[in-house]
Amino acid sequence: MKTLKKLSILYAVLSFSFSAAAQQKSGLHINRSFPIGGVGGWDYITVDAEGNRLFVSHATQVNILSTSGDSLGVISATNGVHGIALVKAMGKGYTSNGRANTCTVFDLKTYKTLATIPVGTNPDAIFYDNYSKKIYAFNGRSQDASVIDPQTDKVVATIALGGKPETGVSDDKGLVFVNSETTNEVVVINANTFKIVHRYKLEDGEEPSGLAIDRNTNRLFVGCGGNQTLIIMDAANGKNLVKYKIGDCDGVGFDPILKMIYTSNGEGSLSVIKEISANKFEQLENVTTEPSARTIGVDLETHKIYLPAAQTVAVPATAANMHPRPKQLPGTFHIIELGF
Repeated sequence: MKTLKKLSILYAVLSFSFSAAAQQKSGLHINRSFPIGGVGGWDYITVDAEGNRLFVSHATQVNILSTSGDSLGVISATNGVHGIALVKAMGKGYTSNGRANTCTVFDLKTYKTLATIPVGTNPDAIFYDNYSKKIYAFNGRSQDASVIDPQTDKVVATIALGGKPETGVSDDKGLVFVNSETTNEVVVINANTFKIVHRYKLEDGEEPSGLAIDRNTNRLFVGCGGNQTLIIMDAANGKNLVKYKIGDCDGVGFDPILKMIYTSNGEGSLSVIKEISANKFEQLENVTTEPSARTIGVDLETHKIYLPAAQTVAVPATAANMHPRPKQLPGTFHIIELGF
């Protein structure tokens, strides 16, 4: 996309944003949806804004789509895949395969598998820390983090976390933050020593899952699905600054240009909160999406939002399972696109 076109899009989006804030609305709405089909669960979606691609976890594979909805390829043999991390400078991507206890390394151009790396038990969230040039895979069952060097595709450290980890982010200055779902904390890791340096307690926050960061203001946005609360935290000292009632959140996204915080809620809404300054925020609205649209990807070039979802039906409770997950209807898996 040419620079002039980029500026035109940004001007239009910012105009919408400023106008919407004055009206207590975000201006976001559903544009369209992209069918994927098939069966099986999903988790994270990763947006490659520069490459106009979406990487979507889907049961035993990753579906790659263009941002126009065209199918570009599949990364197979990623059993129980949760997340996808991209190392653009090296032309490689990494998946966390929850049922296989591995990470798959793949080529970003051909999508062919390059290597398989054993990690901890049930790897879930995964991301690339640009500061340390390392991949972090957070393992839910073994409650630790596997640190991978993409130069060698070997695990160079394993960090015991003392709780079940969820999403992780970096401040790009040497600190990594990860939610601990079972202890209701944000755990802080020194990216140079791979040691835990702080444990920030969440006040009135239960089962944190989604996490995003504003690196300019040093604020963490922690989505707590257990009690449907977003907590905004000072990343320097763990101070809980403000909290907002949201939906049954699993994912949190942040747009640093528009200063918008988004939480994707499984009951079918997107909570939108505007960051006015480091210590001032305004909750704008809950945008209607679709039930099951619980994870989120934000395109930082076009400012569009992508949510995986599928049609489901309720499953009766039993004595063995009082809160069963809804059953997915085969062939209904798709991606929802929201824009301004």
